[in-house]
Amino acid sequence: MKVENNKVVAVNYKLSAKKGNEPEIFVEETSPEHPFVFLFGSQQVIPDFEKNLEGKSEGDSFDFTISAENAYGSHQADYVVKLDKTIFVRDGEFDSENIKVGNNVPMYDKEGNELIGKVLEVGLEHVTMDFNHPLADYDLHFTGTIKSVREATPEELTHGHAHGITGNESHHH
Repeated sequence: MKVENNKVVAVNYKLSAKKGNEPEIFVEETSPEHPFVFLFGSQQVIPDFEKNLEGKSEGDSFDFTISAENAYGSHQADYVVKLDKTIFVRDGEFDSENIKVGNNVPMYDKEGNELIGKVLEVGLEHVTMDFNHPLADYDLHFTGTIKSVREATPEELTHGHAHGITGNESHHH
């Protein structure tokens, strides 16, 4: 079976990233027991990731690079923001355990979408956070193998995402 729209695809991959002339760095790798499983064509992965897998079959290998502009884009200065320190007060105390330089902190925008912000600076009145994706400015290099391709179940098509390798795995919405 070929990788195409409305198929559930399981891949094992290794991801590394490169920024400009810097050396390539290792980012992550799936394990044979825990492949990356997704519903092809559901717009839940980087479009160029799908483009590079389309038409492949179970057992096929892949090796491709996605440019930064087609992955997570370039670093945006306006995604670095100063937030009032009072936002991080819980029970009358500043959350110094979680809000410290280098930590990634989940937050929500006005529409309720989750954003991950990296704490850059904790000042007297403000916390400076970077909401750029950690891989902004990086070209992504994927190598791996197509582990399996199957038809999506009607429930997966309705929900718009895969429910595991077999489609019978339990999940929560």
